[in-house]
Amino acid sequence: MNQNNRFSMPKIIFVLLNALLFMNGCGNGNQQTHQGQSPNVGTIILEPEHVVLETQLPGRTSAYLMADIRPQVNGVLQKRLFEEGSLVKAGDVLYQIDPAPYQAAVEQARAAVAMSEATLPSLRSREERFKKLLAINAVGQQDYDDAYAALQQAEAQLQLNRAALKTATINLSYTPIKAPVSGRIGKSSVTPGAMLTAYQSTPLAVIQQMDPIYVDVTQSAGEILQLRRNLESGHISTNGEQQNQVRLLLQDGTTYALAGTLQFRDVSVDATTGTVTLRIVFPNPDHELLPGMFVQAVVQEGVTDEGILVPQQAISRNPKGEPFAYVVGPDNAAEYRQLTLNREVDHKWLVTDGLSAGDRVIMDGLQSVRAGVSVNPVPWEPKAAPASGQGE
Repeated sequence: MNQNNRFSMPKIIFVLLNALLFMNGCGNGNQQTHQGQSPNVGTIILEPEHVVLETQLPGRTSAYLMADIRPQVNGVLQKRLFEEGSLVKAGDVLYQIDPAPYQAAVEQARAAVAMSEATLPSLRSREERFKKLLAINAVGQQDYDDAYAALQQAEAQLQLNRAALKTATINLSYTPIKAPVSGRIGKSSVTPGAMLTAYQSTPLAVIQQMDPIYVDVTQSAGEILQLRRNLESGHISTNGEQQNQVRLLLQDGTTYALAGTLQFRDVSVDATTGTVTLRIVFPNPDHELLPGMFVQAVVQEGVTDEGILVPQQAISRNPKGEPFAYVVGPDNAAEYRQLTLNREVDHKWLVTDGLSAGDRVIMDGLQSVRAGVSVNPVPWEPKAAPASGQGE
């Protein structure tokens, strides 16, 4: 009995080893068969698109015209003739300064002019008589010179008095303080009875014209240089009459109904921020835009007819943060492409380098894709959004 067991043990071990080897062989064969199947990947074929390039810039609104109302003569304020916050027109009387002192000055100056004009005829006659008498030596040269000097002095005094009358008239015209521009006037800083000083530092009120209205935005000097290079190289082109059309996004995220026009770019760069100011004019008939509002302006930079747009889903980033995508090569092998991205356009990336028209970009199944791996490309179909309330 023991002898039989002694001789059968090696046989049992041999049988077990063969069984294990057979099982491993079968397992490896199944694994190789599974790995040999190319994974399915969803792909799209890139086609060039007409793309309008836009940039969103922050800025603030400012009044188209703004005028500080200040008195031009001294005096006591008699009355205010406008309602705070109302619309006023250029030439409307806003305040009235007591005109009595200035009216008296005008009358005094007018009287001085009349006196000068009254003395001139006799002085002219005297100068003419002395001139004739001098010709026949009836009077001396000194007598004629005195008569001529008196006439010249009287004429100069008349000019001086006329200038004084003009000054007095101008000062009188400043006693009604008028609106220099049309617009909406703010609160008044004075009340009737206040003593006003000519050209005082504190304005009586401020008028702002808000239709149209300015929007001043800033753009980095680097972006402007890049835009100029792209235009010069032909990568993008101007969009004709639409090039200067600007859209406006308000603080609540809504789009302003009316389009604006880019008026100019500043000629200098701010040394502290490295930015250039752009001024845009927007119509504002309903005064929806108020001075000082924070807004976002969408400015057109140009257009390209050969734009390559790739859905964001297809773009990944390596550990260095560099964007890349996988495409299907002619032999159905996955190819790694490092990309240069320009900007986001309608939830897609505008690719300027790394991809071209006709490339089959892998959209789905990226978890099983590596460079050089054979894949089975199938048309990619976007997944439908789940119905509202599903899963509740």
